Amino acid sequence: MKTAKDLLKKHKNLIHSEYQKVCSHVQREDGDWFINTLMIENVDVPFKFKRKTVYKTLKGQRVNLTYYPDKETVAGFDIEFMKVVRIKVS
Repeated sequence: MKTAKDLLKKHKNLIHSEYQKVCSHVQREDGDWFINTLMIENVDVPFKFKRKTVYKTLKGQRVNLTYYPDKETVAGFDIEFMKVVRIKVS
Protein backbone atom coordinates (compact mmCIF):
# COMPACT_ATOMS: atom_id res chain seq x y z
CA MET A 1 0.00 0.00 0.00
CA LYS A 2 1.32 3.42 -0.92
CA THR A 3 1.89 5.98 1.81
CA ALA A 4 0.91 9.64 1.59
CA LYS A 5 4.58 10.56 1.05
CA ASP A 6 4.79 8.16 -1.92
CA LEU A 7 1.69 9.71 -3.49
CA LEU A 8 2.96 13.28 -2.93
CA LYS A 9 6.30 12.47 -4.59
CA LYS A 10 4.61 10.98 -7.64
CA HIS A 11 1.82 13.57 -8.06
CA LYS A 12 2.91 17.17 -7.54
CA ASN A 13 -0.62 18.67 -7.31
CA LEU A 14 -1.65 16.52 -4.32
CA ILE A 15 -2.06 18.06 -0.87
CA HIS A 16 -1.84 16.16 2.41
CA SER A 17 -3.46 17.33 5.65
CA GLU A 18 -3.35 15.55 8.98
CA TYR A 19 -5.57 15.50 12.05
CA GLN A 20 -8.45 17.43 10.44
CA LYS A 21 -11.79 17.42 12.31
CA VAL A 22 -14.84 16.32 10.30
CA CYS A 23 -17.88 18.57 10.98
CA SER A 24 -20.27 16.88 8.54
CA HIS A 25 -20.32 13.59 6.64
CA VAL A 26 -23.04 12.79 4.08
CA GLN A 27 -23.31 9.71 1.84
CA ARG A 28 -25.54 9.29 -1.18
CA GLU A 29 -25.95 6.48 -3.65
CA ASP A 30 -24.99 7.07 -7.28
CA GLY A 31 -25.47 3.89 -9.31
CA ASP A 32 -23.04 1.26 -7.99
CA TRP A 33 -21.10 3.84 -5.93
CA PHE A 34 -21.61 5.80 -2.72
CA ILE A 35 -20.52 9.45 -2.94
CA ASN A 36 -19.17 10.69 0.39
CA THR A 37 -18.99 14.41 1.11
CA LEU A 38 -17.10 15.76 4.12
CA MET A 39 -16.95 19.22 5.57
CA ILE A 40 -13.80 19.91 7.56
CA GLU A 41 -13.61 22.35 10.47
CA ASN A 42 -12.52 25.87 9.36
CA VAL A 43 -12.58 24.93 5.64
CA ASP A 44 -15.34 26.24 3.33
CA VAL A 45 -14.83 23.73 0.51
CA PRO A 46 -16.32 20.19 0.58
CA PHE A 47 -14.14 17.09 0.32
CA LYS A 48 -15.55 14.26 -1.84
CA PHE A 49 -14.68 10.61 -2.41
CA LYS A 50 -16.37 7.50 -3.81
CA ARG A 51 -16.67 4.00 -2.34
CA LYS A 52 -18.36 0.80 -3.47
CA THR A 53 -19.84 0.24 0.02
CA VAL A 54 -21.34 2.45 2.72
CA TYR A 55 -18.63 4.02 4.88
CA LYS A 56 -18.82 4.41 8.64
CA THR A 57 -19.79 7.89 9.78
CA LEU A 58 -16.82 10.21 10.19
CA LYS A 59 -18.66 13.10 11.88
CA GLY A 60 -16.59 14.28 14.86
CA GLN A 61 -13.58 12.15 13.86
CA ARG A 62 -10.08 13.39 13.11
CA VAL A 63 -8.80 12.27 9.70
CA ASN A 64 -5.71 12.44 7.52
CA LEU A 65 -6.55 13.40 3.93
CA THR A 66 -4.65 13.32 0.65
CA TYR A 67 -6.51 15.29 -2.02
CA TYR A 68 -6.37 17.73 -4.92
CA PRO A 69 -8.61 20.68 -5.93
CA ASP A 70 -11.22 20.03 -8.60
CA LYS A 71 -14.36 21.63 -10.08
CA GLU A 72 -17.77 20.45 -11.22
CA THR A 73 -20.54 22.36 -12.96
CA VAL A 74 -23.91 22.37 -11.21
CA ALA A 75 -26.81 24.31 -12.79
CA GLY A 76 -24.35 26.33 -14.87
CA PHE A 77 -22.13 27.28 -11.91
CA ASP A 78 -18.58 26.02 -11.31
CA ILE A 79 -18.36 24.54 -7.82
CA GLU A 80 -14.94 23.94 -6.28
CA PHE A 81 -14.36 20.83 -4.18
CA MET A 82 -11.46 18.71 -3.00
CA LYS A 83 -11.19 15.25 -4.57
CA VAL A 84 -9.95 12.84 -1.89
CA VAL A 85 -7.62 10.08 -3.07
CA ARG A 86 -6.72 8.76 0.38
CA ILE A 87 -8.43 9.07 3.76
CA LYS A 88 -7.49 7.57 7.08
CA VAL A 89 -8.91 8.07 10.57
CA SER A 90 -6.21 9.64 12.81
